[in-house]
Amino acid sequence: MWLLHHYPLCPFSRKVRLVLGEKRIAHDVVQSYPWESRPEFTALNPANQTPVLVWTEDAANPDPQMRQIILCDSTAIIEYFEETVADTPIMGSGPLERAEVRRMTAWFDQKFYAEAGVLLLQERMWHRLFQRQPPNTTTLRNALVATEKHLGYVDHLIDTRRWLGGATFSLADITAAAHLSVADYLGGIEWDRHPVAKQWYLAVRSRRSFRSLLADRMPGLTPPAHYEQLDF
Repeated sequence: MWLLHHYPLCPFSRKVRLVLGEKRIAHDVVQSYPWESRPEFTALNPANQTPVLVWTEDAANPDPQMRQIILCDSTAIIEYFEETVADTPIMGSGPLERAEVRRMTAWFDQKFYAEAGVLLLQERMWHRLFQRQPPNTTTLRNALVATEKHLGYVDHLIDTRRWLGGATFSLADITAAAHLSVADYLGGIEWDRHPVAKQWYLAVRSRRSFRSLLADRMPGLTPPAHYEQLDF
């Protein structure tokens, strides 16, 4: 059985969980907080970051390579399953669409996270739960402004195509929804200002793979009332 080390508001872990759900890979989850720097977690991933996916030892398994597998980094984990599980491909159809899927995946993993996601986590999770301090209003305002710009880009893309990466549901949609779901949990999104992006997000959120994410809670932080509603 696969065991995923994550924490509830890690967008990269959410991305992996969505892929595992889409590909119907059975797994359990355990909460691991990187900032605790537990030696047993660092031994799994020297970078001390989530997600980490571990295949728990099964002595009855005839394949010795499956006795001890440790996968780190969301991109590496997802590429492993895309290469080893043929069902439910998530990288798009054809080389041009696959290139666009990779571009949009990088957009949210790098650009959105740096400009908005990590700042929301810092101000609305870290400062509140661990530093017992109010958020820095300037940093928080910058994060909210950046989120608005990214949602505007989603509006534009979905006006011109069915899904973020092109004609088919793909890793681009999974990655964007993972990051935006964290921002949504932290009260960082005004969905009514972006009806096109909202309808796209509701379509992704209605998928079976998304259900367990909506039930997750970060101890000490309560999401907005609409967070779990299938339609809002």
